[in-house]
Amino acid sequence: MPSRIPEDLSSRSWPYRVWREWRGFILFVLVMLVFRSAIADWNQVPTGSMKPSIYVGDRILVDKLAYDLRIPFTLHRIVSWDEPHRGDVITFESPEDQRLLVKRVIGVPGDVVTLQDNVLSINGETASYQNIDPDELLDLPVAATGRYQFLREKLLGSERRIMLHDGHYASEASNFGPVQVPPGMYLVLGDNRDNSRDSRFIGFVSRELVLGRAKRVAFSLDYDNYYRPRMDRFFTALP
Repeated sequence: MPSRIPEDLSSRSWPYRVWREWRGFILFVLVMLVFRSAIADWNQVPTGSMKPSIYVGDRILVDKLAYDLRIPFTLHRIVSWDEPHRGDVITFESPEDQRLLVKRVIGVPGDVVTLQDNVLSINGETASYQNIDPDELLDLPVAATGRYQFLREKLLGSERRIMLHDGHYASEASNFGPVQVPPGMYLVLGDNRDNSRDSRFIGFVSRELVLGRAKRVAFSLDYDNYYRPRMDRFFTALP
């Protein structure tokens, strides 16, 4: 007579076999999820709101330890050692709908910020602007349309490249302020100033919602050209 399988072993044989055969892979996935949640991540950029610094199709590396250490999969900070600075490119949860966004910090707590005809002023100091030759902006499709200006914006020790529509297509959001950034909040803008849903629409971004700082492009694919790799953007630093 065949031996009978004990009922307790039979009832848990399927999960037991899965764990025994796949425990290495399961542990690897868990470690990777924790790593991406709390230490570093790579995020896809689906829109052009950060052109000409970040292109559609870029995968950016995000340092989740740039400012603090959080409990994985939560917004709860265990310890903090730094704060976002003007000019940092940050990832955060939108206060509007919790989507993951990538923008540049323009105003830190206490700053008084004004935008007048797309000319930025902070604490009474006005930014300087210098034209950039579109040919310097590698592989940027809109550079050939002639409907955009590319400028280098310098203010209070930080600088970045920005992109503006010409006067005919200028955004209605090219003017705001003066506004003062409240404590614990940040004012963020996209480098594509006339095509970005940023603090002009979603309001200030709470420090609690800031997830990390983006400093480098991991790799990039040209979605308009059969997903051709943009090799010249691989591992490049963000301006």
